[in-house]
Amino acid sequence: MRITDIKFAMLKVPLRTAFKTALRTVSEIEDVIVIVETDTGHTGYGEAPATAAITGDTHGSIIEAIKVIIKPAIIGKDISNLNELTEIIQSSIVKNYSAKAAIEIAIYDLFAQLYNAPLYKILGGGEPSLATDITISVDYIDKMVEDSRNAVAKGFETLKIKVGKDIGLDIERVKAIYAAVKDSAILRLDANLGWTAKEAVYAIRNLEDSGVKLELVEQPVRADDLDGMKYITERVHSPIMADESTFGPKEVIELIKMRAADIINIKLMKTGGISNAIKIADIAATYDVECMIGCMLESSISVAAAVHFAVSKSNIISKIDLDGPSLCQYDPVTSGVNFNNSEITITDAPGLGIEHIKGLQMLDI
Repeated sequence: MRITDIKFAMLKVPLRTAFKTALRTVSEIEDVIVIVETDTGHTGYGEAPATAAITGDTHGSIIEAIKVIIKPAIIGKDISNLNELTEIIQSSIVKNYSAKAAIEIAIYDLFAQLYNAPLYKILGGGEPSLATDITISVDYIDKMVEDSRNAVAKGFETLKIKVGKDIGLDIERVKAIYAAVKDSAILRLDANLGWTAKEAVYAIRNLEDSGVKLELVEQPVRADDLDGMKYITERVHSPIMADESTFGPKEVIELIKMRAADIINIKLMKTGGISNAIKIADIAATYDVECMIGCMLESSISVAAAVHFAVSKSNIISKIDLDGPSLCQYDPVTSGVNFNNSEITITDAPGLGIEHIKGLQMLDI
């Protein structure tokens, strides 16, 4: 099975409600889809969103990195040589993590198809089901409480609350949500780099002293402020999770050695794909550090890959934040991964099992 061509498309899916964080407001998923064709007729699919504020990737840069740099380097290569292919992808260009992730996902999809097995089995096996949390976007208090109650009514047992815009209002938001759902749901906070270290300690201690129980607090300060992360981790009881502070294996090792966080959030769009995600999970397991699997605003193509990976590393990935498909008005993808609100299950379809993508707009490039 050799690679013969790589094509590009766009996929747009409207969200149920606007996705609001301290960094941005988005009303739809709009992602680049990568389609890898082979001489055997098998097709692999990958995906990447534009997250310029986080990874530096735009739709244009994702397409150009693959089309101009990565594609010429892997055309004609045999899918069975997975390690060679991932090494070429990772060394072909500096950074461009989401572009690398998109093409790697498609390659792993094909590799599993080559052996006629679902991807998670090729990656090591596991129990083919997960339960994800759901994101509650930052908004007026009453709206966030309403959204939280609605999520619980749909069966979500864990809520990820977006904060980070106004420290005083953030505290009141969390207290109100906790009062409304404390007997029905676990709360996670995601500050999206929105606080200073001292603000974070003040806010978290205030919530703790008020009786609010938090499963974790995600990335309260700037990505490059590891000293700030360490400062917070040492001064609060709630576990602190690193997201934007950790992209690749070397950063994870540094963060763990500094004891700057209690949990690592792995996202394929940050790691550059599955190969580095595997390394990070193995490093975390070595140091006995918990991991979460997360996603950007992605459809069920790339999120399906994250599901397969998480199942194969369930010994260390104990927290699931793969709610991208649940935030959409509909799932445009028919595949081997089924998303039913909080419940995610995998079938025995080979690879990612993608059969059809509704609304796919091919790009003539």
